[in-house]
Amino acid sequence: MDFTFTEEQQAAAEAARGVFAGVAPDAVPSPAVTRGAVAEGFDRALWDRLAAADLLGLLLDEESGGAGLDAVALCLVLRESAKVLARVPLLENSAALATLQAYGGPELRSSLPARAGRGELVLTVAANGLTGHDPAELAVTARHHGQNGKNAQDGGHWVLDGVQTMVPWAFDADHLVVPAHTGEGQSVLAVVPRAHEGVVLAEQVSTSGERLGELRLESARIAARDVVTAEGAWEWLRALLTTGTCAQALGLGERVLAMTGDYAGKREQFGHPIASFQAVAVQAADRYIDLRAMEVTLWQAAWRIASGAPGALPASADIAVAKIWASEGVRRVVQTAQHLHGGFGADVDYPLHRYHAWAKHLELSLGPAAAHEEALGDLLAAHALG
Repeated sequence: MDFTFTEEQQAAAEAARGVFAGVAPDAVPSPAVTRGAVAEGFDRALWDRLAAADLLGLLLDEESGGAGLDAVALCLVLRESAKVLARVPLLENSAALATLQAYGGPELRSSLPARAGRGELVLTVAANGLTGHDPAELAVTARHHGQNGKNAQDGGHWVLDGVQTMVPWAFDADHLVVPAHTGEGQSVLAVVPRAHEGVVLAEQVSTSGERLGELRLESARIAARDVVTAEGAWEWLRALLTTGTCAQALGLGERVLAMTGDYAGKREQFGHPIASFQAVAVQAADRYIDLRAMEVTLWQAAWRIASGAPGALPASADIAVAKIWASEGVRRVVQTAQHLHGGFGADVDYPLHRYHAWAKHLELSLGPAAAHEEALGDLLAAHALG
């Protein structure tokens, strides 16, 4: 079996490297020396360059002006973006517009995805629920009010009530894609304009200094055409977001290990580079193994999402394995980097502290490895019983 990337996937990664080549992560203020977030808002100039390079519509079909590529290509681009801590909502925007195109109704498919793929609109996703630990779709209720008593397919509007916390890019996006649940246990996705009656945003700041938003929906009326009711839409969007976060963790970890290797090769102690010391070499080798495990599990999960290939277990099993390695691996990589850099790693004039903060943010976003191991165990048990 050939596991090499296609020419189109490699071309997307090469284009991303070109766009991100001029991004300097150490040029952005740090929460250690400034008030507020790591970086206010996102890099609009970089967003425009991504749009010009056709990297915002990777998952859109060619009829909508996209590249017609898959989750593997998106993860390759996200991997490059994380190496420079790019200040763009590339993951959320790409995953949202791909989901809307695949599952949305005709009116929704003909409007938002193409414009978002050209960079004219920015989409984000409220995927953390009320506490960050509970299912996001249970944090918001959705009640349909049809026209003249008709059902959801006959128009009308939906009324949303609830709270979604830790919404990334909430103050910069034009539309927020919000999962919600109905009284019948159905999950829906609502496309909510940021400036809309019944929509209230409150600023939140994460432990890494990242600016997030608490989204409160107070009887917000959303037109039926802007609500996705197709079965599987939320599961597909959640899988893309999760796998994309694993790709970001991999790219960040690879950059941090490269920084550590460069520093260890130059830093001398007792007249020798510390990279020549066995204890240093062993720690670096362990982290390299972590990254390779993160990489192979990422591509397995992305390939399952992209191909829809059947397997003994559902794709959620591969995603769980990727989350386990990404969550644990990125933490170990940055901790080792800080240890080997010594006090230099805490210097706010050196970018390692920003990578450390972002790694913790990604780790918390993915959730604890133990929870994913438990979920994987449940899948294995169900498979054995089936």
